[in-house]
Amino acid sequence: MLSNPLFVTYGLILCIVILIGWLVRIEIKMYKLLRGKNARSLEDSIVSAHDNLDKLNEFQRESIQYFIDVEKRVNRSIQAVETIRFNPFKGTGEGGSQSFSTSFLSEKGDGVVISSLYSRDRVSIFSKPLSKFESSFELTEEEKEVVLGAKKNLGK
Repeated sequence: MLSNPLFVTYGLILCIVILIGWLVRIEIKMYKLLRGKNARSLEDSIVSAHDNLDKLNEFQRESIQYFIDVEKRVNRSIQAVETIRFNPFKGTGEGGSQSFSTSFLSEKGDGVVISSLYSRDRVSIFSKPLSKFESSFELTEEEKEVVLGAKKNLGK
């Protein structure tokens, strides 16, 4: 029954119809892809897209390097400031609470503590460098307090 020439003919006709339908479908897709353009303009579009992708990748590299540089500068900058006022002459009334200690710290704990001692006849100002929240000079209780307060402001 399968060797009947009529079935073979119908089978071949069916295959030809399927192939023609497939070919028409491909032609429609190609028409939609090109839409009045030729293959040369399509190639130009692909080359242009590739050039734009290269420019975008270069911009991304530059942006990443810029943000790395900004992050380095931010880590070195002053990020926490703490000030307290106090009376260094407990109970004598001299100076009142005109004296102060202020700390300026970076994220890594580098910076400075500036203190001022005020009395009626003079004002003294002291500056002590800080590295990793510590100073090579002895810190007063008020200076330790402002360093600790600034460190808390950093969230450490």
